[in-house]
Amino acid sequence: MGSLDSNNSAQNQSNIANFNPLDPEEFRTQAHQMVDFIADYYKNIENFPVLSQVEPGYLRNRSPETAPYRPESFDTIMKDIQNHIIPGMTHWLSPNFFAFFPATVSSAAFVGEMLCTCFNSVGFNWLASPAVTELEMVVMDWLANMLKLPKSFMFSGTGGGVLQGTTSEAILCTLIAARDQKLETLGVHNIGKLVVYGSDQTHSTYTKACKLAGIFPCNIRAIPTSVESNFSLSPVVLRRVIEADVAAGLVPLFLCATVGTTSTTAVDPISQLAEVANEYKIWLHVDAAYGGSACICPEFRHYLDGIERADSLSLSPHKWLLSYLDCCCMWVREPNVLVKALSTNPEYLRNKRSEYDSVVDYKDWQIGTGRRFKSLRLWLVMRSYGIVNLQSHIRSDVRMAKMFEGFIKSDPGFEIVVPRRFSLVCFRFNPVKGYEPAYIELLNKKLLDSINSTGRVYLTHTIAGGIYMLRFAVGATLTEDRHVIAAWKLIKESADALLRRSYYYTTV
Repeated sequence: MGSLDSNNSAQNQSNIANFNPLDPEEFRTQAHQMVDFIADYYKNIENFPVLSQVEPGYLRNRSPETAPYRPESFDTIMKDIQNHIIPGMTHWLSPNFFAFFPATVSSAAFVGEMLCTCFNSVGFNWLASPAVTELEMVVMDWLANMLKLPKSFMFSGTGGGVLQGTTSEAILCTLIAARDQKLETLGVHNIGKLVVYGSDQTHSTYTKACKLAGIFPCNIRAIPTSVESNFSLSPVVLRRVIEADVAAGLVPLFLCATVGTTSTTAVDPISQLAEVANEYKIWLHVDAAYGGSACICPEFRHYLDGIERADSLSLSPHKWLLSYLDCCCMWVREPNVLVKALSTNPEYLRNKRSEYDSVVDYKDWQIGTGRRFKSLRLWLVMRSYGIVNLQSHIRSDVRMAKMFEGFIKSDPGFEIVVPRRFSLVCFRFNPVKGYEPAYIELLNKKLLDSINSTGRVYLTHTIAGGIYMLRFAVGATLTEDRHVIAAWKLIKESADALLRRSYYYTTV
């Protein structure tokens, strides 16, 4: 990997003498070659094991210790991608990828990313590239309208939205805004009294964001949920915990509710939680990273009921709206609170437009300063497919998940652990009722290993309420009915083989 053959030496000398890192014609040739490679990769993706089969350190062992001193040919580099990079990839775009949550893609988003990379604009403020800022404002209002959000979250109303990289960034930004707003009254010396809330199903990134924002670990509340509540956060229990904190002299600050938790797609009741949060003047953020996208369909919109009483909302179109990584949309009701907490104003960025508050400077809506023209992806997706096709895409995934759910329910050896809401099915192998829970867990761990070791599909697991379960997440862009059917056959075959082996070992 990375070696030069002698036939390339003369060409390399020429390349060094005529070095031009952005020659339009060379770019045209290489880009066409790369597009062909990518199209073939998508076309043949089912030929690769979904889960990479390499061992740790494989690539370092195949690589030179230093970067090449002289340039290598593009053909040589492309061969190394095929021979050394591809084997180390877990193929998230495979139609047989049913793990975690999907990372959806589309031709429109890819073209948008090409444009974003082409312009290489660093849109920290309006003046840096007016189109970068204004298209993002347009796209954020478009999506807000698709979700039927109140005007208080839109630029056309009193709020506004911004593209973050990930949910982690969205939570951290809103948490900092809430913290600074509260400390204006309390004084910064009281930061140790601030308490934040979520359920034990809230994404792990929430705890990380709280620590980064200076919240004491002992003041991060992960409120227990249960199988009976389908792992959603109880407003009654939340109120009880808050009352105890207030009685202890602590100050409630922030609540993170979730629409579609990672483990089981649990949905927290926004309206009821908002009632508690508003009463105690707690900032309510709704993390709808996965489930939020489905709310562009009328039949799922009720999961956002009560959103008008929240302070902020985030969802990730890269999970379900065909937009490629990374793309997290965040809306706030009071942009001025966010901007006050995150703004910077160095002399070299000062300009008349910004100083007169006549424009949006997105550098003050995020952690960093530099930002890419990422709204191009969503803009092309929305314009190329329209709302009707995006709704159809989501409904198709849900339909396939229902089909898989039906397979599970029709087999007495399997069971659904929690109700399916979107396109994630949580299930487990439980062939003989009455087995010890530890043995059922062991069976399911072995089943998961057996399935994934084939390379034909990829599933993941979770533990919620003390129950070990398998997760079957439908949503890869290329997934069709036949892939779901084949996955079920493999799961069933693997389970039958496992049961036969288990019976053999318990009777010999």
